[in-house]
Amino acid sequence: MHVLTEHERERVRGSLHRQNVDAGAMVCHRGDEARYWVGVLDGLVKISSVSVSGKSLTYTGVAPGGWFGEGTLLKGEHWRYDVIALRNSHIGLLPAECFFWLLDRSLEFNRVIVNQLNERLGQFIGQLQIDRLSGADERVARTVAAMFHPILYPGVDRWLRISQEELGYLCGLSRQRVNKALSHLCSLGLLQLRYGGIEVPDLNALRAYESDGAEGEASVLRGLG
Repeated sequence: MHVLTEHERERVRGSLHRQNVDAGAMVCHRGDEARYWVGVLDGLVKISSVSVSGKSLTYTGVAPGGWFGEGTLLKGEHWRYDVIALRNSHIGLLPAECFFWLLDRSLEFNRVIVNQLNERLGQFIGQLQIDRLSGADERVARTVAAMFHPILYPGVDRWLRISQEELGYLCGLSRQRVNKALSHLCSLGLLQLRYGGIEVPDLNALRAYESDGAEGEASVLRGLG
């Protein structure tokens, strides 16, 4: 909002719908027409799909302050994935008409969308790397670090409200395995567990572990072999 003019802000305020979504409920359903740019005002959602065989694949989570669906709107497509609330969430829905109105008149908003698309592309490339790593510790570390992205999720500072079960949904791991990985990362000083969430003292250090951790290096070498 801070990059918009007052007139543009008023248009957004008058157009934005707000919706409370219960944990486990759908925010967006695969195959439905995409009519909104969607934001997580509060809560946590996951973007996922289910294969023909019934296997569920989680692409990413969206933390408070995060918006998604701009690519789908720009291409005029239907949703290609399901978006499910992992906890009771407060969702913002900006109608496509207002979204394109902003694109047509605001250079600053266009820059926001370009940055969003660029960062999202980088995130999904990172997700592909996660899927190719066999170590659970790297998977947990990368998933946590991704949720602290300052551009995609500006509502998250140094503390993320998330349970081990929710993190397991995003990582594709059991709660028990997530607990073990978190304990290991905490022993390295990369994370601090707080009641109901996770604090990251040094995000750069956590990201360094993601790319340079010994277990991850061994996984890559095994893959090359």
